[in-house]
Amino acid sequence: MHLGFSLPVFGKAAATPGGIARYAREAERAGAASLWVGDRLLSPVAPVVPYPGYDTMPEEFHTAQDPFTALAVAAAVTETAILGSSTINATQYQPANFARLLTSIDVASNGRLLPGLGIGWSPDEYAAVGIPMSERGKRLDDLLDLLETWWTKETVTHEGVGYAIAESHVDLKPVRKPPVHLAGFGERSLRRVAERADGWLPVWSIPEQFPADVLTSTLAKLRADAEKAGRDPQALGVALRVNAAPGTEAEQIAESVTKIVGILEPDHTFVDLAYLTSSVDEHLDLTGRVLDLVAKG
Repeated sequence: MHLGFSLPVFGKAAATPGGIARYAREAERAGAASLWVGDRLLSPVAPVVPYPGYDTMPEEFHTAQDPFTALAVAAAVTETAILGSSTINATQYQPANFARLLTSIDVASNGRLLPGLGIGWSPDEYAAVGIPMSERGKRLDDLLDLLETWWTKETVTHEGVGYAIAESHVDLKPVRKPPVHLAGFGERSLRRVAERADGWLPVWSIPEQFPADVLTSTLAKLRADAEKAGRDPQALGVALRVNAAPGTEAEQIAESVTKIVGILEPDHTFVDLAYLTSSVDEHLDLTGRVLDLVAKG
């Protein structure tokens, strides 16, 4: 099993000076196969739309690191771990800058970037960056077009949604074209995954919130739709995020991860520790315990 963990980018652990570098280095040494970031720009006191499952915003989001900085730091102190995002709210960023950021991180990590992208759900965050939330779907499609050009063409020119790139030399290319994974369960989101993405970003919760066959049946449909679109259905990857509720013990995490990985067979799996730890030491301790338990079966 290729098991990874979230970097300490949210909550009290995220405020530790040097914490991300220390965790990334030691987690890789302990056997973590991948290291992941999420993306939260704001934690409004009175959100227009609260976080799913909450009346407001979780306290952990009151402290949030920049995902690109976290990935760059992790790239500098690791050698083998995949560096992923699940997810970056891609349509809240200026596209040309976004493309350059992803490319730079892939080069810094020697080709270990797995960009997982989404469109977010928070009206407050869209208002803060001055982007109409109603445009997020078409902006994501536009961004995918731009990334394809940015990563494969010697010169780049692009007419985007609200911006234009004059024909320009872009000689910095990724080590290998990063496999873009997309999040979502809605009809339009899943169609975009099947037709455009390199992979899908499903989520599993502890305790379980729905049967495992919800994921397996969705993945089967995605691959069937990908084949209809003229794509290789088996080339569609899966990067599974496991969200553990506060207070979940290491034994329960290991048992649930082993179960869902055996059923879904994802390419990458990581446990989000954001709600379980309040320090880098706790983050590392829980990482080690879960890795040991999974290895023992």
